[in-house]
Amino acid sequence: MATYDFVFDGLGLRDWCGDAGGGGLSSMADLLSETSGEEATVSAWDTPFPSLDALHEACDKIPQSRELTLGLERGFLDIKDTLKIVVDPITQPLSWALENTLWLMQATPWWIMIPALMLIVYLVGRSFKLVGLVAAAFGFLAFVDYYDYTMQTLAIIFVCAVICVIIGVPVGIAMSRSDKVQRVMIPILDMLQTLPPFVYLIPLIFLFSVTEPKLYGIAIILYAMVPVIRLTDLGIRLVDKDVIEAADAFGMTKRQKLYGVQIPLALPNIMAGVNQTIMMSLAMVVIASLVSAPGLGVLVLRGIRNLELGVGLLSGLGIVLLAIILDRVTKAALARINASQPR
Repeated sequence: MATYDFVFDGLGLRDWCGDAGGGGLSSMADLLSETSGEEATVSAWDTPFPSLDALHEACDKIPQSRELTLGLERGFLDIKDTLKIVVDPITQPLSWALENTLWLMQATPWWIMIPALMLIVYLVGRSFKLVGLVAAAFGFLAFVDYYDYTMQTLAIIFVCAVICVIIGVPVGIAMSRSDKVQRVMIPILDMLQTLPPFVYLIPLIFLFSVTEPKLYGIAIILYAMVPVIRLTDLGIRLVDKDVIEAADAFGMTKRQKLYGVQIPLALPNIMAGVNQTIMMSLAMVVIASLVSAPGLGVLVLRGIRNLELGVGLLSGLGIVLLAIILDRVTKAALARINASQPR
């Protein structure tokens, strides 16, 4: 006898459910009671939650939980081909960008690439200490033969972070200019921000081949784009109302106010969003190594799979060094922007 037989019996739904639900042996307790001749009873303490499986034991018409998950899977597979026809050409430029950037950063000799990175860091941060940190970090990673892996990780972060900014800043601007857009976007951003990173990979594996860079590129972009959108919206909304009124008094159009007043004043918040986006891109690159993303994450995965402690620790140190460099560079840029803001 199933626990929730009384529900369907009380509602008069036994004929609809059929006899299988109430008459079959649904558990080991029922089997033991049948053998001993005693009726099985369930204490209030052990009463199961009225879940799909528990209700199915009392009524075959109620689907089991595995039927629900199989239905979701079949539904996705039914629309997979149509979805791929739409998504594939849109995302193909991402594959090309990742492939070409990966090739460029690996094909460029180290004696050109490292000084070029040092020059970029100096132009952004104007700090010789930061330049020295970059030289030491990349020199160390090259010394332990992790240079190629580091360049691969850096290339992926560069492409994905740039795309996050290109997409995220306009979306944040649209949110700041319309409360309706903000109300629509906030639940979507909440979902993207709270989904576990591995969940991003599941539908993409069904859509794309593991040999396509867009597979991990899309996952990284979706995961890392949220901060730059939120902080762009916040930064523009926090612009002083008196400044906006002054711009209106000068007869500035909405476009002139946006590019001449609001974005420059919101730039510190936008750069803070860029910083967080870069950090989240780096975190997702490691996870994306599970679906063929190259870089230091491959070494971390190898250390886990083969129990190679040294490889895992050294590659983890490389990721930490890369994270420190990217964080310090973006914060140095943010500090320069803050210093240039009018007081």
